[in-house]
Amino acid sequence: MSTQDRVRWDTIYRKVARKPYPAPDPILLEYTPAVPQAEERHALDLAAGVGQNGLWLAEQGYVTDVMDISRVALYRARVEMTIRNLRNVNLLQIDLDELELESYYYDQVCVFRYLKRDSLPAIRDSVKPGGRIIYETYNLHYLTLVPEFNTKFLLQEHELLDGFKGWNILCHEESDHVTRLVAVRPEDTDSIAHARSSRSRHQKEAERKDSNFEW
Repeated sequence: MSTQDRVRWDTIYRKVARKPYPAPDPILLEYTPAVPQAEERHALDLAAGVGQNGLWLAEQGYVTDVMDISRVALYRARVEMTIRNLRNVNLLQIDLDELELESYYYDQVCVFRYLKRDSLPAIRDSVKPGGRIIYETYNLHYLTLVPEFNTKFLLQEHELLDGFKGWNILCHEESDHVTRLVAVRPEDTDSIAHARSSRSRHQKEAERKDSNFEW
């Protein structure tokens, strides 16, 4: 994203700063697995905005990366994170146009109200074997509500389903102007070995990572 995009999103989040902190999206509550006792599981909230979904995942026990371009949005997430006394959240300001994610790392990835087709392979590859994606965003029917909306940010029919072909589909809905997908990555020997190697690298990196966003 350009500097202009970042400034635009910062402006948007400043305008809603006094509104109540939003609740997590309902489909997340329905399809998020519990974290087994004594296990560490990792989640990603991508294009997170103020991070309501990522913070909820952290409350369920996931070590959660909350990524967004807007510093203003992440600041509000940090305030809410402090109020809830959450220490298992990493707030990460990133340019989503230059998205790089470790392969086979996350147990759960959630994406809401965001679409950049070039990022779909990285998102898909970041999910570990047996992990899941929860994706919900607007489709072409959204034009009936907002005719001027840029169509490159709207899903075609069955586009998400095709993007995760071969995965175990738990939910796929194309209702009204929104498409929802919940899918589990199949387990296979090669990807499990890669996932273990990736997790080992991330454990070393985690020792150096500061989970508090610096302002």
